[in-house]
Amino acid sequence: MLISHNHYDHLDLPTLRRLAARGDSTFIVPARVARLLRSENIGPAHELDWGEALSLPGSILGSLPGSLTGFTIHCVPALHFSSRRIHDRNKTLWCGYVIECQERLVYFAGDTGFGPHFAQIREKFGSPHLALLPIGSYGPRWFMSPVHIAPDEAVRAREILAAKTSIAIHHGTFQLGDESIDTPKKQLIACAQHESFRVLNNAQFADIP
Repeated sequence: MLISHNHYDHLDLPTLRRLAARGDSTFIVPARVARLLRSENIGPAHELDWGEALSLPGSILGSLPGSLTGFTIHCVPALHFSSRRIHDRNKTLWCGYVIECQERLVYFAGDTGFGPHFAQIREKFGSPHLALLPIGSYGPRWFMSPVHIAPDEAVRAREILAAKTSIAIHHGTFQLGDESIDTPKKQLIACAQHESFRVLNNAQFADIP
């Protein structure tokens, strides 16, 4: 389980408890986030700082293709922030991840503003086969632009990364920005004009037993 930062829409303790209770789960978190998980008996949790990596055995993937060879998770920069309470802002890290397995690369951007880190990630790792890029919670721009990219910026990020395929994330589930919940998807479709950027039909959460 890759956790990019400690905001409530990305680190929901009841959900993580349920996942941990199933067994066979490993949690990868940014620096100084593992303490929260361990306090809730959620684990095992491995912390990574920007530039650090963790290699895991193929057995953790079960019967998935390539599971015999294992894989490596790299912690990469993002432009965001962290907090769960009033007085703990930026006391823990935030990040994205690059997953490397059998010469294949998957980039999970987490939450991020637009910046030079996209070019730096491509320079260090090469073009990802798949890039998971956020498109939602971008309005109002004067407030959100430092920490959330808009759909047009996600298209620019895909171009900079030269990702073979991209999937839009961070939209269509929670109403967090000023834009309506389906606006990010519509905006991306309008500006992407490229079949290599996929938009999945995310659904809003209702009451889940």
